Amino acid sequence: MGFINNSWFQPPTLLLIGIPGLEAVQMWISIPLCVMYVIALLGNLTILFVIKTTFSLHQPQYIFLSMLAATDMGLSLSTLPTVLNVFLLNHREIEFHSCLTQMFFIHTFSSMESAILLAMAFDRFVAIRNPLHYTAVLTPPRIIGMGLAALVRGVVLMTPLPILLKRLSFCKDITLSHCYCYHPDVMKLACGPVRVNMIYGLFLVLCSFGVDFIFIVISYILILRTVLGIASDDGQFKALNTCVSHIFTVCIFYVPLIVLTLIHRFGTFTSPLLHVTIANLFLFLTPVLNPLIYSLKTKQIRSAIRKIFKGRRN
Repeated sequence: MGFINNSWFQPPTLLLIGIPGLEAVQMWISIPLCVMYVIALLGNLTILFVIKTTFSLHQPQYIFLSMLAATDMGLSLSTLPTVLNVFLLNHREIEFHSCLTQMFFIHTFSSMESAILLAMAFDRFVAIRNPLHYTAVLTPPRIIGMGLAALVRGVVLMTPLPILLKRLSFCKDITLSHCYCYHPDVMKLACGPVRVNMIYGLFLVLCSFGVDFIFIVISYILILRTVLGIASDDGQFKALNTCVSHIFTVCIFYVPLIVLTLIHRFGTFTSPLLHVTIANLFLFLTPVLNPLIYSLKTKQIRSAIRKIFKGRRN
């Protein structure tokens, strides 16, 4: 490890971390992690299959849901190799460029998920505010355009992250704070000037996640105003009930993301265990819970899943 004394270098490998203080039981922790990955992948695959094969679900709301499921699968697959390597095999090393590649995909899929959640909020707004023109506003070309815009925005905004990190020198400890590569975490290991990285990272947070979240809140303020204008209590309940799944999804995505961002920027003295816990919540909550929430809460998806399983049994 003599190269650490060198002031200018890029380390050949970085070290990932499991759960501090629980290294002896990491093998056992890998079992629920494997179960969660299986649930995430099978659950989102089921959502995609059901929507693709059920003609009645070829509507804007469910097309956006299929985009969300595909993004959740991408996020899970981006982190699966390193997480299972650390917890199952206790293999903590990751090659530097592999780390940057994983970081790019994690941030890209996270940005895409945020954009799709915004599109789903707009979908709910149109469905409640102007139901007669719902399909006229959200036409297939527009839906595809929104999905492509989410993809292009994610790729364009996140591409500079690994490029900016490659120009830095690393002369500190090469141990990361998580079991996957996250931009603020890698940046902290650099000994060169990181002002540009910090400014661009803040720009990303504000211009992607921040803007999306603000517009989601505005959408729900407008939705609430529309719902309060409905005369009957039953009509108000039915209108709000169509938003419950999306509200849950927004909460389980943004709350861990906001807490993780604040910890990395201001939590110098917080416990490493808190870092790891919040990071893993951000990693697992949305891919695991999204298909469960929509399967349990959305009657049309439940009915389609039952029909598919009944047809296979017959």
